[in-house]
Amino acid sequence: MPRPPDPAKRRALLDRVREYLIRNGLADLSLRPLARDLGTSDRMLLYYFGSKERMVAEALALDERRPLLRVRNLPDSTGSPKDPAWMRRFLEEVWQRFSAPDRRAALPLYLEIMAASLLHPDRYGSLMHDLITEWTGLLSSVFRDMGMPEARARTEATLLVDASFGLLIAPLADGDWHRADAAFRTLLDRLEPGWQTS
Repeated sequence: MPRPPDPAKRRALLDRVREYLIRNGLADLSLRPLARDLGTSDRMLLYYFGSKERMVAEALALDERRPLLRVRNLPDSTGSPKDPAWMRRFLEEVWQRFSAPDRRAALPLYLEIMAASLLHPDRYGSLMHDLITEWTGLLSSVFRDMGMPEARARTEATLLVDASFGLLIAPLADGDWHRADAAFRTLLDRLEPGWQTS
């Protein structure tokens, strides 16, 4: 009976796979160069992870600094009443976590993975769909807590999620994070007055 993979070694490999992906991207990912860089073999990577796509998905799932992971429970944990000012503070915090300098290096990789999940859902799953759905659901629930009807809460959440993703993608091309930050705050300036429900 074959010995099961060593969990500690598997975790260490995943950490190093993630670092490699951030440096090199997904487009030209091949197991042999990756294995060579990690000091192992492509056979060992398949032994530990089963497939390249599963390895990529698991490596990204280990990112404990993912903004969604860190703010998912925030709306329920603060105990503060949900109102437009609270929502704005929450969204500004989320934006800061997404656009922080230490997160920017990983954004091109996440963009690649999201595009790959649209083009090859059989290999990379429904990552883009799941990400948009989860963010939209989270913001919709806060808007409902503020007293908005379901349809309006969903529309407001969709507007914020879709616009925010666009504002995160543009600076990857031109590097102008200050302009993106100003545009995000302007978006909130325009939307916040409409969040009053009474």
